[in-house]
Formats: sequence, structure tokens, C-alpha cells
Amino acid sequence: MMIFLGYTLALLIGMSLGLLGGGGSMLTVPVLHYVLGYEVKAAIPMSLVVVGLTSGFGVLHHARSGAVRWRTALGFGPPAIVGAVLGAELGLQVDPTVQLAVLGVVMLGAAVAMLRRAKLAVPAHARPLPFITLAGALVGLLTGFTGVGGGFLYVPALVLLGGLVISEAVGTSLVLIVLSCMAGFLRYLGQVALDWQAVALFTAIAFLGVALGSRLVPHVPRPSLQRGFAFFLLGMGALVLLRGR
Repeated sequence: MMIFLGYTLALLIGMSLGLLGGGGSMLTVPVLHYVLGYEVKAAIPMSLVVVGLTSGFGVLHHARSGAVRWRTALGFGPPAIVGAVLGAELGLQVDPTVQLAVLGVVMLGAAVAMLRRAKLAVPAHARPLPFITLAGALVGLLTGFTGVGGGFLYVPALVLLGGLVISEAVGTSLVLIVLSCMAGFLRYLGQVALDWQAVALFTAIAFLGVALGSRLVPHVPRPSLQRGFAFFLLGMGALVLLRGR
């Protein structure tokens, strides 16, 4: 029963990514850990693979429509990769309870940000390189440490620091998510045992969810959906913090 629920939630995670362009990846670690029963140290690198591959699927769509700014991705990418490796290294050293606590706080913060989302339609002027480097490194650190994609942070950073419009920021953030997820995963590789069959099945179902969600975009009121998902994320974040391991 729990296995069926876990993979049903994988479909919903994919659908949320297809409908909203982000946010759903934060649920991957809780589903892998609490529902499917994997240890936190295994759930995080498994999540990095799922989120990285699913984001790569999204990159293909955005790249075809010209919504990826590769030069900006090159500016944010290297520090994001370094941050992700450092985050994974830190994750291997600390107690899993600490990783779950940070993940819970991140989920609550993302939910609040979705409920109080500022309008990012008008890009800011591109900021100096040190700001971009710091932002990329910090989001990468969070990715490697908790297993989340970080799109909810990359998108505003790309608009406010990189000077991109929102459509470009979404497409470019997916490139950064792929880079940071893969970098973090490579540090975990060989350090913990992973269930590759589960990873493949979870990813395939999430891909299906992304495809379904993308088709539903014209038929679903995005603001209402975003608010509903934010409240769900609030509940899940509170559950992670209260339950811990």
C-alpha cells in the first residue's frame, strides 16, 4: 500500500513541476524517506538523481523555445557545482536529523514565498560577478545538503542578479538544477547504497507527471493552484520538522 502511495506521489510531484515549473522537487526526499522507507542518507542522493533528470527533461522543452540563457548559466553554474559538492560533503558528515530539519525549514520558506510571491516580470540590471557567484554557491550548497532542486531560489536570483525575464529565468534555472544535482550526487556516489530500480521507476513516473502537467497548464488556474500547493507544502514542511527521523 505504501509503495503504491509513494509512486502515486511521484506522479503528483511530476505534475506539479509541469504545472508550476518548480516546487515539487522538495517533496521527493520526504516521499522517499517517510513513504517508501529509505534512509535519509540514501533518499537525498536518490532525490538528486530524480530531480536532476526531471529538470533535464524540462531543459529540452525550454531550450527549444529559446528560453535558456546559456551565458548566464555559465556564470551561475561553476559556483553552484562547487556549492553542491560542499553541501553533499557536509551532508555526509552530519546527523540525518539535521538534514531533515534544514529541509523542513526550506519547505516552509518556499511555501511562504509562493504565498507572498513578488512580481518578477520586470528584470533588474545584471549584478557584479561576486553577487552571482555567492548566489550560485549558496543555492548549490542547499541542493547538495538537502536534495532539493533549488529552483524557487534560482529563479528570483536569475531575475534580480542576472537581469533575465521570468521565462528565461525558469528555463535557465533548470540548467543550474541539473548541474548542481549531478555534482552533489557524484559526491554521494559510492558512499551510500542506492536502490537504482526505485530511482528509475520514480523518475519515469515523474516524467509522466511532467508531461501530464504541461498539457493541463492551459486548463488550470495557476494562481489558485500555486496557493493550494503552497499550503500543502506548509503542511509537509511542518510534518518534517515535527516528525524528524
